[in-house]
Amino acid sequence: MKQMDMAGELTADWDADRWVAVETLALTHFRDEGGDQRPAVRARLGHGGSTLCGIFHVNDRYVRSVRTGFQADVCNDSCVEFFFEPAGDGAYFNFEFSAGGAMLCHYVRDIGLPPERPRDFIPLSDAECEQVRVVSSLPPIVEPEITEAMVWTLAYRIPLSALEPYAGELGPLPNKTWRANFYKCGSQTSHPHYGSWMPVSEKNFHMPECFGDIVFE
Repeated sequence: MKQMDMAGELTADWDADRWVAVETLALTHFRDEGGDQRPAVRARLGHGGSTLCGIFHVNDRYVRSVRTGFQADVCNDSCVEFFFEPAGDGAYFNFEFSAGGAMLCHYVRDIGLPPERPRDFIPLSDAECEQVRVVSSLPPIVEPEITEAMVWTLAYRIPLSALEPYAGELGPLPNKTWRANFYKCGSQTSHPHYGSWMPVSEKNFHMPECFGDIVFE
C-alpha cells in the first residue's frame, strides 16, 4: 500500500490525482446466499505514515441508504466495509460505511462463539469517530431504493490516533504488514448480497482468519 499525498480536501473522486499510483483491489468473491446481485466493486488503500486513506468505487443497483450517524447498523444498507488486524494478535477493527456516508466502527478483541462465548468488542467513541473523515458521492439518505444501474464512490481517512487507544502505537506505517479484508453488502436492500476481496468460508465477514496481507510501502 503506497504512501500518498494527503494534502488538500478529501473527496469521493475515484480519478483524483492522489489515487493515480495507488493499487486497485477488486472485490470478486460473492457468497451464494446473496443470489445474482453481484456489484462490480473496486477498492484502493494508501497511507500518509500516520493516516490511512481509502476509496471504494461501486457499480451498483438496488441502492438504499437510510441509517445515519455513528454506530448505526449500516450493513443493512448498501454498504462497503474495511476490516483490518494491525497487531497480529487476532484483534481487529471493522469500519463499515453506508452509501450515504454513515459509519460504524468497533474494535473486536474476540469474535466469540455465540451463544456460548459472546463477541467481545468495543465501539469507538463519538469523539474518535469524529476524527474519521468520510465522503460519499451520494446524499445521506437514499430512499426509495434506486433500482437502476449506477455508480457511487466513497472515500475515508482514518488517523491512527483514533485507533491507538485500543490497539496501542501503530505508526509509522512504512514497511509494516497488516491483515485485512474489504467487503460489499446490503442485507436489507431488495437484493441482498455479500462480496469480499478475500473469500470468506461462510456468510460472515467477522472472520479474521480469512484476511489477506496488506503491506505498507
